[in-house]
Amino acid sequence: MTNQMLAPILLGPNQPPARAYRGGAGIRELRGEGSADAHTPEDFVASTTCTFGSDIVGLSHLPDGELLRDAIAAAPEAWLGEEHVARFGTDTALLVKLLHTGERLFNHAHPDAAFAAAHLGVARGKTESWIITATGERATADVWLGWNRDVSAAELADWFDQQDTDGMLAAMNHVEVRAGDVVHVPAGTPHSIGEDIMLVELQEPVDLSIILEYAPFPALDRAMALLGLTPDTALRAVDTRRADPESFLSRVADGSFLPRAADPFYRAERMRGGSVLDPGFSVLVVLDGSGTLGGAPISRGATAVIPYGAGAVALDGDLVAIRCRPPKPAPVS
Repeated sequence: MTNQMLAPILLGPNQPPARAYRGGAGIRELRGEGSADAHTPEDFVASTTCTFGSDIVGLSHLPDGELLRDAIAAAPEAWLGEEHVARFGTDTALLVKLLHTGERLFNHAHPDAAFAAAHLGVARGKTESWIITATGERATADVWLGWNRDVSAAELADWFDQQDTDGMLAAMNHVEVRAGDVVHVPAGTPHSIGEDIMLVELQEPVDLSIILEYAPFPALDRAMALLGLTPDTALRAVDTRRADPESFLSRVADGSFLPRAADPFYRAERMRGGSVLDPGFSVLVVLDGSGTLGGAPISRGATAVIPYGAGAVALDGDLVAIRCRPPKPAPVS
């Protein structure tokens, strides 16, 4: 284990290319660097997760060029801690993204763990939470979350077959969000993120989407939208029940702020200068200001991975950051 692994490590941008929708300008604005390609709307931060269909794209490199995944595999308890390894092995159990939409993101849903295991051979589904950090020049922006009425399987299949975007969106809850809002999206929930929204996303560490609306996006086709499954099978991953739009939303406060429903999947804390981060693997995203992390300079847009072996780490200065963490492991007996 190197000395580098015992301290927080600053990470540069990690933007997988050729994503199906446009965006990314908000990531460059936040970080002060990043890809100018219009189809790099996501930054996989401290990622040991690959994009769907790849065994390398999406993985984060440490400053010395080593893959974070390989460094963790070589010294898992130093990186993750004994209790985490006892429950999750060398899996970080977390993916953090920076995401900026340059257009409305297609309506889609993510499979839950049971569906992913049964039909895709993947152990996890994809529940996610969004911390809205900016909405462009507007005070609010638009998202669509869940159905505003019960939808039949036949109706959903017809919308998909006809690629009836208007029909789908009309049957969804339209919600206005602003900077500071938190949106929790359980696996199975259909959702679409409007144009020019910047957010920090915590999610289960997989890249699985059932895309209900593929026709307007040239990079997508029917087979890709369904993860190679038949429509009858794939659409079973989508929750067709009416959803209360208020159930998805909460406001950010200092300390832990995600809803209890997120606890089995990940944790997050809003941090300010003058805090001490208790020992544990985590990913830090600085939203504003400047200061130091473990004595090293850090400022707006910086991202860092913090190994368990770094111990308690001081966060100082006039800054605001989001600390993202895996779910809390059960104590080792």
